[in-house]
Amino acid sequence: MSHPSPLRLLLVDDHPLVRDGLRARLGAVPGFEVVGEAGGADEAVAQAAACRPGIVLMDVGMKQVNGITLTEQLLQRQPELKVLMLSMYDNPEYVQRALLAGARGYVLKDAPASEIVAAIEAVAAGGTFLSPAVSRRLFRGQAPKPVLSARESEILSALGKGLSSKQIARELDLSVRTVEAHRQNIKRKLELEGQAELIKYAVEHAREHGG
Repeated sequence: MSHPSPLRLLLVDDHPLVRDGLRARLGAVPGFEVVGEAGGADEAVAQAAACRPGIVLMDVGMKQVNGITLTEQLLQRQPELKVLMLSMYDNPEYVQRALLAGARGYVLKDAPASEIVAAIEAVAAGGTFLSPAVSRRLFRGQAPKPVLSARESEILSALGKGLSSKQIARELDLSVRTVEAHRQNIKRKLELEGQAELIKYAVEHAREHGG
């Protein structure tokens, strides 16, 4: 009888001690094989291409390129990859951004090994997994701030600078109709009434972000 091939894991974390700990914990699990590790973005891209892992365990808070941006980059190159975020932070905004970037799960680093194993198995089977502590924060009564796509954020930022739809379309190489559609989506997500409210929000938002 042939044995199922092991789950190939790539560890991406800029702390060697964390990688060592993960490798020790996961290498002992039957059916798991740690095929590579990386301490930064360039190394992660190279390792993902060379080792062909099934699942990438990705640290969120890395220096230079953070794990959320790196997840987007890896998935653009290898859409079949499954990424599971590992983080010290249960911040709902990080969780939402990670899932928007294409991550299949989000687990806290201090979670018990059994939870990390369960997350890997869930993601490998095509599901998603959030640490219970993360779920609680994400769905705790108050609605989290609506998440705008990267494109919607760009358009909101341009509106905050006073650009018209036509100017935004030219700057982002989009049709005016597409920009207008994004504006409608932004208004719907942020529950803003007319154009004036949208512009006011965009200007305040730009100020908040030092733009």
